[in-house]
Amino acid sequence: MTTDSSKAGFEFAVQFVRAQNDRDLFASATVALAKLARIDADHQPPVTAAAKPTADLIPMALIPAGSFLMGSPEREPHRSKTEGPQHEVTLAAFWMAKTPITQAQWRTVASWPRVERALVSAPSHFKGDNRPVEQVSWHDAMEFCHRLSQYTGENFTLPSEAQWEYACRAGTTTPFHFGPTISTEVANYDGNYIYGQGSTGIYREQTTDVASFLANAWGLHDMHGNVWEWCFDEWHDSYAGAPTDGTAWMEGDSLGESPADCCAAGRGSTAPGSAARLSASSSTRTTATTASVSASVASDASRLLRGGSWLDRPADCRSAYRYNFHPVNRNNFFGFRVCCLPQG
Repeated sequence: MTTDSSKAGFEFAVQFVRAQNDRDLFASATVALAKLARIDADHQPPVTAAAKPTADLIPMALIPAGSFLMGSPEREPHRSKTEGPQHEVTLAAFWMAKTPITQAQWRTVASWPRVERALVSAPSHFKGDNRPVEQVSWHDAMEFCHRLSQYTGENFTLPSEAQWEYACRAGTTTPFHFGPTISTEVANYDGNYIYGQGSTGIYREQTTDVASFLANAWGLHDMHGNVWEWCFDEWHDSYAGAPTDGTAWMEGDSLGESPADCCAAGRGSTAPGSAARLSASSSTRTTATTASVSASVASDASRLLRGGSWLDRPADCRSAYRYNFHPVNRNNFFGFRVCCLPQG
C-alpha cells in the first residue's frame, strides 16, 4: 500500500499531465510515479509471516495478507466481460518469486531428480541466463514446482489467479500497478500500440532480462509484459461463483478456447497482426505431453495465463486481463513464476 502523501502526489501528477494533454509527458510521468511508488514501499512497516523459503536460488518477495477487489470495473478501457464481475477476495500471506523464472534457474532445477516428468534443460527460443525461460508448458512448470518443493521441503506451486492479480496490483486499483497507462520505459510489450493517454514506443520483438524495469510496490518485476505467466487455475469465462479466499478455482465449467479459436477471435497474443507470429515463432510441441503432472491436477482443461508478453498490445498487459491456453502448449511468450505457501 502507498502512503497518503504518495497517493496525493500520484493524483496531482495525473491531473496535471492530463490537463496538459501531452502523451509524451504523461508517459514520462508514469515512469516517475512508478519510482515514487517503489520509494514509498521501501518505507512500509515489516509484515509478520513465516520464515523466508529456503530456496536461495529464487529470490522471493513476501506478499502480505489482505483483501482486494479482483477484476476490472466496467468502464476500464478495453475491458473484457471475462474480467467480471468484480468481487472481493481475502488472502493469507504468501511468498512469490520477484521475477519470472529465468533460464539459469530453470536449468538448475531441470538437472535435479525427476518427480513425474522429464524437463528439457534449455527450451527457450530467446537465449540468455537472465532472460525468462519460455517454451514451457503448464505441465512443465508444475514439474519445476514439484522438484523445487522436494529439494527444499517447502510448498512451491504456481500462483492461483487471485494470488497473481493481488500481487500484481500491490494495493493499486488502476489498469497497471504504476498507474492508468503504460509505456515501453516501464515494461516490455508491443510499443506500436497505446493505452489510454499513453504514447507509442519500442517494440523489442523479444524477451528482455528479468528485472530490467522497476518493481511494483511489493518488489515484483515484470508483472506487465515480457512473458505470459501460467497460473494454477482452470479457465472460467467469468468470475461468477469464483472462490473468495485466494485459492485456485479448479471445478471447471468451461474448457476454454483452443489455439485455433483464440487465433480466430483475435484474443490476447493472437490479436490482429500477431496470429502469423504465433505460427512462425512458437514451436508448440503439443503431442505426447497430455499426461497431467499428478492425479490431483488430472484435468486437461485450459489453464490461466496472466500479465501479457513482449508481443502483446498494452491492453492485454493490464492487471485484470485474463488469457487461457491448453496446458500442453509451449510458446516463446509463455513463462511462469512460482509462489511458496505456508506449511500445513
